[in-house]
Amino acid sequence: MKHIISALVENKPGVLAHVAGMFAARGFNIDSLVVGRTEDPKLSRMTLVVVGDDRVVEQVRKQLARIVPVVKVQDFAGQPVVARDLMLVTISAPPEKRPEITAMIDMFRAKVVDIGPKSLMAEVSGPESKIEAFVNVCKPYGIKSLARTGTIAMPRQTKTEV
Repeated sequence: MKHIISALVENKPGVLAHVAGMFAARGFNIDSLVVGRTEDPKLSRMTLVVVGDDRVVEQVRKQLARIVPVVKVQDFAGQPVVARDLMLVTISAPPEKRPEITAMIDMFRAKVVDIGPKSLMAEVSGPESKIEAFVNVCKPYGIKSLARTGTIAMPRQTKTEV
């Protein structure tokens, strides 16, 4: 099962290496890792996506919480969250294919952020499934390069009734 773990950490040198080292020492793979400052300049938020059974991930979460520069750890499994990825992708786009490619970009609510003589660059954000779907439709045109941020997530503030 995929788990999204959020760790609020002190914004100091070496914290990222310490956290990554803890995962590596236990033979646990990190599927995605994003780190950024928060509203408090003394703190950063790490968002880690890991795949594993609930028991193993819970053990890792507890060990992560014991690291001194870690202020708070939260596993979002089973909780309503807003999760997003960001991707920049350069697509082969000769002039005769550009209208077709830009229509596809519009369909995904993405943006063209750069145009070259034989390619264009698109910015896509959204759930991981949307990013993956966009990559799949771009493959026939030729992907020249691709960069992804990984998942960021925060718990939903309101509970929705179904």
